[in-house]
Amino acid sequence: MKKAELIFIPVPGISHLVSTLEFAKRLIDHDDRLFITILSMKFPFNTATTDAYTRSVAASQPRIQIIEVDRPPLSDDASTSSENFFALFIEKNIPNVKNIVTDIIVSSNSNNSGSSQVVGLVLDFFCLSMIDVGRELSVPSYLFLTTNAGFLGLMLYLPTRHNQIGTEFTKSDPESLIPGIFIPVPSSVLPLVLFKKYNGYTAYMKLAQRFRETKGIIVNTFTELEQYALDSFLDDGQTPPVYPIGPVLDLKGQHNPALNWAQRDSIMKWLDAQPPLSVVFLCFGSMGSFGSTQVKEMALGLESSGHRFLWSLRTSTSMPEGFLDRIKGKGMICRGWAPQVEVLAHKAIGGFVSHCGWNSILESLWHGVPILTLPIFAEQQLNAFRMVKELGLAVELGLDYRNGRDLVTADEIKRAVRRVMSDNEVRKKVKEMGDMARKAVMDGGSSFRSFGQLIKDMIGSN
Repeated sequence: MKKAELIFIPVPGISHLVSTLEFAKRLIDHDDRLFITILSMKFPFNTATTDAYTRSVAASQPRIQIIEVDRPPLSDDASTSSENFFALFIEKNIPNVKNIVTDIIVSSNSNNSGSSQVVGLVLDFFCLSMIDVGRELSVPSYLFLTTNAGFLGLMLYLPTRHNQIGTEFTKSDPESLIPGIFIPVPSSVLPLVLFKKYNGYTAYMKLAQRFRETKGIIVNTFTELEQYALDSFLDDGQTPPVYPIGPVLDLKGQHNPALNWAQRDSIMKWLDAQPPLSVVFLCFGSMGSFGSTQVKEMALGLESSGHRFLWSLRTSTSMPEGFLDRIKGKGMICRGWAPQVEVLAHKAIGGFVSHCGWNSILESLWHGVPILTLPIFAEQQLNAFRMVKELGLAVELGLDYRNGRDLVTADEIKRAVRRVMSDNEVRKKVKEMGDMARKAVMDGGSSFRSFGQLIKDMIGSN
């Protein structure tokens, strides 16, 4: 058998890394010919969690190797926005990445016939400028999109809109008709970066303009969930092949080496003592935290809802007076990281108040747990809007909530929690979609077949 090597270039953020490395593992499980090299770039701040997770994956997979990329110097102006930071960070890494990819190709060409041939670069969304590295070295580039097909539709739409209008979005813009999204999209749920001319919009546009330069676009979704969006890309005559290969999930959910195992055991023991479908779980991702005023409103809303709750709280904000005494037996607060996947799989969980990051949405669908939407940043508002208004798979708390600028009141939280815990229609739809998600990745399922086609296209075209 001819060995084939893929070089993955991910962004070193944990939410991107988890699905990227799970995708890499799924690829090598699917085909014995594949070997994968991960180029590990380093942010200029603490990366202990991501480094440990990456090393643990490589240690357990003999056909995955990690090559660390030397950290380049970054100037202070990188801090103007997260999008500008990412753009500059990637640009600074290009020379070192090019040298490593060149060395890999030279080594594979000079070794004996048993060596592997580099058949593609697999690039993160933020790494699309690395297409030029592949082009110069005659290696095709594939985009691995860790989010969904609706967001892909938005990114493909941006260059068309920019050619017509020539500027960033404004809050007064009318609803947008975005290919791949079935209903008109209000500007209030679009990523905030699209409104910032000098603080991210230009960087996003540069990324969007490169999507169609790739050999293929791999999306962490499945056909049964986003049939309309995926169909919209087939006949436009411009978009490269789109491969829906999800849900790609870390179902062990143990990618944080700092997880407090004593706290994990305490959480699971508490859940074991609760009735089925009686607990609402609140968790807002690796970067989700709130100010003291919002935390207190959440606390009062949860208490007055009358429902049991498990709350993963990443801040040390003080609670309303007497709150902790009053919730004993009915509520549990865990400080820091919670074992989200394991919690969502527990029979006691009946609802999930979430920031609507795509990994969290897929995990909730997989386990049949309806979401109550409270998006915080990035594309999460768009995800929440689509889950509630387009797909009918979530209950609305906030769609255009922006952390630090908006406040959800205790009364709104109380009423929304009661809705998500009692809406049997949404629960039924989520359970059915979860069943379809599991079938999609099984032998013969839609994502399983898409995996096979992707590998055939990668290896067969070289």
